[in-house]
Amino acid sequence: MMAIIEALMARVDALEEEVRRLRAGQGGGTPLAVKPSRAPKEKRPRKPRGRAFVRRREQQADEVRTHAVECCPECGRTLKGGWEHSRRQVIEVLCQTWVIEHVLRARRCGVCQKRWLPQVEAGEYGVQGKRRFGASVQSLVGTLHVGCRMPMRMIGKLLGELCGLHVSDGEVVKLLDGLKGAGEAELAQLKARVRSAPAVCADETGWRQDGENGYLWGFFTEQERYFEYRKSRAGAVPEEILGKDFAGVVTCDFYAGYNKVGVLQRCWPHLLREAKEVAELNADRPPVVAWVEALRGLYQEAKASCLALGEAPAHHRVRRREQRRLERLAKRLAQPYAEDVNAPQRLLAQRLLKHLHELFVFVADPRVPGDNNLAERSLRPAVIARKISGGTRSPKGSDTRMGLMSLLGTCAAQGKGHLQGCRELLLPTPAP
Repeated sequence: MMAIIEALMARVDALEEEVRRLRAGQGGGTPLAVKPSRAPKEKRPRKPRGRAFVRRREQQADEVRTHAVECCPECGRTLKGGWEHSRRQVIEVLCQTWVIEHVLRARRCGVCQKRWLPQVEAGEYGVQGKRRFGASVQSLVGTLHVGCRMPMRMIGKLLGELCGLHVSDGEVVKLLDGLKGAGEAELAQLKARVRSAPAVCADETGWRQDGENGYLWGFFTEQERYFEYRKSRAGAVPEEILGKDFAGVVTCDFYAGYNKVGVLQRCWPHLLREAKEVAELNADRPPVVAWVEALRGLYQEAKASCLALGEAPAHHRVRRREQRRLERLAKRLAQPYAEDVNAPQRLLAQRLLKHLHELFVFVADPRVPGDNNLAERSLRPAVIARKISGGTRSPKGSDTRMGLMSLLGTCAAQGKGHLQGCRELLLPTPAP
């Protein structure tokens, strides 16, 4: 037994000696990785800010609660008086159901002996029509469904847990239908404004109705958002929505369905994204990469020209001349590769030649954007809602959803809140 212990102790001593040699870099071995000690960094003085990015204290508190020690923890004596040591504000949200009962009093005239009742309009009740739920509840339901993309069943559950208010799924549907019905006149005016706009961004995406695939079409300006659902993706749809007399410019991608709506401005980021993929697939071919960089440089030159011509009016001869110059450069860039079967950029070159007169319309008219980012940003909430709820279940549901997305999307584009926009639709004349 002692021999085993002595052997183990000798083994431990040998291993410790080996560790010391390795740490010292001896014995031909690799030194152990030891994190070198670093000199402490010199603390720099904090840069003063112009203002503090913190929540400011509220000017007036709705409730004040005072906390003080009642008895001395050491001797148990009762403590009184004292002074203010510090304050801390806590913000809470109190959601509760508020029931207002309107009483109509009948009065009789002592002269003509007639009974008179007050004529109370729906706006004075603060409600749409003969509904039991007021405009605030209806506006909240519309905001949760369209603005927050919340399914109808979750809206009823949230109102029940948050406010103690029971709202069935059917009632949620009726409230949304009523909200859309209140905005029918505004929706017609919105469509008319889009049709008369000098520049419109357009795009489409998939939408499901009752489990069947369809398409959500969107047409947008800086101040308007307009959506419609169609089962078809044919070119007759944008022509029908915008009207045959549409005289503006449509900024869109390279989908052929927009060819019938008049003057077009094709989206440059769509073109450059495909060119970037070609460059990445042919990274080992410098001429292809150089061609893609030249195409990107052409777009940058066009944007620089727009900035330089900022004060020139639309379709001025200077702008027209610059547009034609850029078109000649694009043609010169594309022609050598349009018929070359072995050129990776052949399809892009053919697209440049095919849509040559639809690439630099934004140079001639500063109201026209050269990209379709506005349409893609405006469609993104609808895409997220489709992924959450799976679409709509009936034609009426699709019509209500498209109308509310148009109305509330326009409110958001104009800087209004969704709740405010809903209340203005329901109660054009605010209740007293």
